[in-house]
Amino acid sequence: MTKPKTTLSIAAVERDTGLTKDTLRVWERRYGFPQPGRDTFGERAYSHLDLEKLRVIRRLMDAGHRPGRLVERSMTELLGLGSSTTTKADQDQTVPSGEIQNHMDLIQAHDIEGLRRSLGQAHMRMGLEGFVMSLVAPLNVRVGQAWACGELDIFKEHLYTECIQSLLRNAIHSIPVPERSSRPRVMLTTFPKEVHGLGVLMAETLFALQGCACLSLGTQTPVPDIARAAVAYKADIVALSFTASINANVAFAGLIELRQTLPESIEIWVGGNCPSLQRRNPPGVQKIATLAAITAQIETWRVAHLLTEPPVEHTD
Repeated sequence: MTKPKTTLSIAAVERDTGLTKDTLRVWERRYGFPQPGRDTFGERAYSHLDLEKLRVIRRLMDAGHRPGRLVERSMTELLGLGSSTTTKADQDQTVPSGEIQNHMDLIQAHDIEGLRRSLGQAHMRMGLEGFVMSLVAPLNVRVGQAWACGELDIFKEHLYTECIQSLLRNAIHSIPVPERSSRPRVMLTTFPKEVHGLGVLMAETLFALQGCACLSLGTQTPVPDIARAAVAYKADIVALSFTASINANVAFAGLIELRQTLPESIEIWVGGNCPSLQRRNPPGVQKIATLAAITAQIETWRVAHLLTEPPVEHTD
């Protein structure tokens, strides 16, 4: 007796790929992919081949490719595209490629303890800022490329991400806590549907190293709550990270709403690899092109704000 093929619900595909249900339905109508079958209840039912292709497309989108140019390609073409994709993070890496490969080998071998030990040693050797800029950033790109090419299972990517997040959180906690009056005060988060928090965590590391008072709300915070938290926390800057996985129109509209809701004194800084936000910027929103640009941008903020504010008068 032949065992029936298993299928996945649209909720399961959304969970496993990070592509929203609305996105999947729009692609179905606009591009003709995916074309799910229907289960006994008339609900969409996706094959595992659909899931694998959607995972690759999602990863290529994170690298800056547009979905309209990906969906109609075959799996072979997509995997080839993933292997040839390079980004600025690849070009800017300052650690030997062999060191990147050594960490990739540990990930592939399921050697999580070895990976933690190797990353910890690199952190101690390079210092926290150098570790984030010169190793973690290009290693993230390599992990993403390997996933896009089908060379890395998603559970390995998740384990790698958890390993990096744990190390960076511990490193942030080891940075001397700034005075409560330290400025700028930076609040970090992502919009709803943006589940990737590693970019925000890397940015928080660099802000903390510059003596900023940081508060992270984690990921997927509704826009009204971001505005309320920023006012309550007396934030100077709201820092947001966007990947290519988020709907560009949703991101753009959310930024406009946030800018209109926040007091003018609170700045909005955005970073990440969302292509549409790299091409256009909502009014009143400061784009941070790279992680390396954070330090200079903080200094610019301090010159513009702290040096021009009148001194506080004290009375005896």
